Amino acid sequence: MTSTRLSPEKWIDAGFAALCAEGPACLAAEPMARRLGATKGSFYWHFKDVPTYHAALVRQWHTRALSDVMERLETGDSAETALRAFGHSILDTPTESALRVWSQSDSAVASAVAEVDAERLTFLQHLLNQIGLRNPAFGQSLLASLVGLPQIKAETDTHAAFDALVDTVLALA
Repeated sequence: MTSTRLSPEKWIDAGFAALCAEGPACLAAEPMARRLGATKGSFYWHFKDVPTYHAALVRQWHTRALSDVMERLETGDSAETALRAFGHSILDTPTESALRVWSQSDSAVASAVAEVDAERLTFLQHLLNQIGLRNPAFGQSLLASLVGLPQIKAETDTHAAFDALVDTVLALA
């Protein structure tokens, strides 16, 4: 067992890594303690129970995802640059796909994902409005590609695929 004291943040970071590697079933006290070389007592020192741990994971992801949207609103980048950077940042986050899988079996996770998706869609539509594209289907298509591209298991350059869709949408402006 580990001799260093684990913080709640270390448990949460390890939870995200485990979620991405093994799925939501591993997000329990015993498998997480084994993963970290710690005791279950350490887990319960920081989290009342497994649902509290799950809630902390979801809250951390939710906070980060919404903060990303808010920070991108303040960058001052052109709409095209912001679209690409925003999409790439989502595509580069492995936690995104893992959380969406988890959301299929957990209503609290599904609710958090839906809330983040709504904010992201609003942001995408804001950027598209700056370009002169007001049809909400464009923003929905971009968001759908950000959700779906990581699910393709073939050798896919997700950035190139997303950029091709952005190019297509921008050509309509």
